[in-house]
Amino acid sequence: MKTKRNFTAIIEKDDDMYVALCPELDVASQGKSVEEARKNLKEAIELFLETAEPSEIRERLHSELFVTQLEVDVV
Repeated sequence: MKTKRNFTAIIEKDDDMYVALCPELDVASQGKSVEEARKNLKEAIELFLETAEPSEIRERLHSELFVTQLEVDVV
């Protein structure tokens, strides 16, 4: 039986590509658009979860993740 789980996708532009990272699993992918990078990351996560040993998933899975912005002084 398949279950659903939510993961975080951090996507940033890098030259002419978009790089997508799932920090909970340290899985990354890329695409020519935000939508393509997101789709490719989803596929990469699904493939990782299907093929990785349960022990590797447990080791890599970060259950507490906080994404925030910081304001810093720049000299």
